Amino acid sequence: MMPISPDEQRVDFRVPVDILLNKYIKGRPYIARASNVSRRGLLVHRLFEPDNMEQSIGLQFQLPGTERVITCAGRVIYEHRWLPANGVEFTHIAPEHQQLLDDYIMDNLPWP
Repeated sequence: MMPISPDEQRVDFRVPVDILLNKYIKGRPYIARASNVSRRGLLVHRLFEPDNMEQSIGLQFQLPGTERVITCAGRVIYEHRWLPANGVEFTHIAPEHQQLLDDYIMDNLPWP
């Protein structure tokens, strides 16, 4: 996978998180971890999954302090240089799940 150019990089606010999630590859769930979230995607750390080149994935996760499960589709847009992690961009997310993300990010921005 090619690294993305600076022109293609995300510009949304990112908020640190430490959550486990289900990452679906070809319909099979694998446990992964996310370390930051934006309104358009996540940084997803691979934990226990086979090596693969699949770019279209499914995600299922809960934001800290919330009870709703967010289910969405995404695509891997870059491979982290130093970590076993991928940048994942949301491709299909329900409007109510997008609102949960937006609210969470606004409530957890790193400034007052």
